[in-house]
Amino acid sequence: MIEKILVSFDLDFTLINNQEGILNSFDYVFSKYNIPQKLDDNFKKMIGIPLEKVFSKISDLNPIELIKTFREYYAKKGIYQVEIFPRVSEILNSLKEQNIILGVVTSKKQELAIKLLDFLQISHYFNFIIGETPKIKSKTDINIKNFFDENYPDYSYFIVGDHISDRRLAEMLNSKFIGVLTGNHSKEELLDDSSVPVLILENISQLSVEKFISFMNIYS
Repeated sequence: MIEKILVSFDLDFTLINNQEGILNSFDYVFSKYNIPQKLDDNFKKMIGIPLEKVFSKISDLNPIELIKTFREYYAKKGIYQVEIFPRVSEILNSLKEQNIILGVVTSKKQELAIKLLDFLQISHYFNFIIGETPKIKSKTDINIKNFFDENYPDYSYFIVGDHISDRRLAEMLNSKFIGVLTGNHSKEELLDDSSVPVLILENISQLSVEKFISFMNIYS
């Protein structure tokens, strides 16, 4: 039996591929406000960071209004333009069977993240789902660290994600980071200047209980 392990997953491009829904939501905003922004590879690298930062970088318009328009489309259509990556349910179930605490930390609005996980029928695997709220604005918000410290003080943490922001969460929590290459960041980008141990996998299907144990033992 494995004890005292907590695994926190990112959502977009880690457990699910919802690029279509996200890009269509951005396109809806750009079309409505005549923003001349291309949905190219450079732009795709911004997916995963808070929307306010994205819109502030590409437009002088009020980012709050742009976010409202983005979520207007996403909540009605974009959220359903998604597919779950292969073996995700199987992997989550195998980890849950070992009494590993599972959670999600996402830059998505929390209520939308819960709605999406319910739609995909995998929300029951998670002990917690943390997203953007009036009190939490990013993955490195101190309130997230406080949540981990207060609720799981004696656990070994593993953060799993595809984005630099996920590694920064791991660094804030002083935890191990497992990077997956199903997003828009390379192996080198996920490894570069990391202050915490990093394991890189091609995709989430390579994850297993044995991987966690091995990774933990190497750095114990």
